[in-house]
Amino acid sequence: MAVVAASTSFSTFPSRTRDLPQRILPGKILTWQPGKGRLLNATKKGVSSVCEPLPPDRPLWFPGSSPPEWLDGSLPGDYGFDPLGLGSDPELLKWFAQAELMHARWAMLAVAGILIPEFLESVGYIEKFNWYDAGAQEYFADPTTLFVVQMVLMGWAEGRRWADIIKPGCVDIEFKFPHKKNPVPDLGYPGGFWFDPVQWGRGSPEPVMVLRTKEIKNGRLAMLAFVGFCFQAIYTGEGPIENLMAHIADPGHCNIFSFAFSSEVKSPSFD
Repeated sequence: MAVVAASTSFSTFPSRTRDLPQRILPGKILTWQPGKGRLLNATKKGVSSVCEPLPPDRPLWFPGSSPPEWLDGSLPGDYGFDPLGLGSDPELLKWFAQAELMHARWAMLAVAGILIPEFLESVGYIEKFNWYDAGAQEYFADPTTLFVVQMVLMGWAEGRRWADIIKPGCVDIEFKFPHKKNPVPDLGYPGGFWFDPVQWGRGSPEPVMVLRTKEIKNGRLAMLAFVGFCFQAIYTGEGPIENLMAHIADPGHCNIFSFAFSSEVKSPSFD
């Protein structure tokens, strides 16, 4: 799945799923509140984490076009975009969906890791922050040690994720209780106590699809934002918040066109 519809990342899903009625489940009533992004009165009993496929008339990346047959609306954020037919192989499509999901989550963390420290610097809470050369700063350990520790921890996490792709549920770390069978989590959505403590992703199919679609749309926006941050740093030598403030102060001269047609590049210094 490609990066599409990023400009609508913070919008809700089509109106068909916004105004969802109450769903009566065994022992509970599940209500989806439009615009508030949460499930009310969710219960572990009798609910499903399987997404409800989107209807045939779902929004498409190119209005009026026909989506390929392998993009049937069962994936969150499916807008029928696959002009090269890369997802025609079911196994590859499964892999691409997981790869996009992981990249989207990392991009959202990266964008937060850039914006939050820069904001804290702007209000005087921290000093001399520049995300572009953060790797050149001095930390509590030398760069080699930090690199080795990161590789070990990341290798462990990615190894478990790979094992879960090969055999879903094999790395389950949920609490075990007598006479209670834990549900098998969906691939890429571990959920449970550790990853979904408030049980937002354990409701009926339609709200779960709404939440997962919001996640992938915001992740696609974050991937685009990170690329934009990189180009901003290369061309202006400043961070995104600095660029935003400069644009607000003088939108006629501080914009993408003024930098695109400028021959001067102000790369960040690593001194």
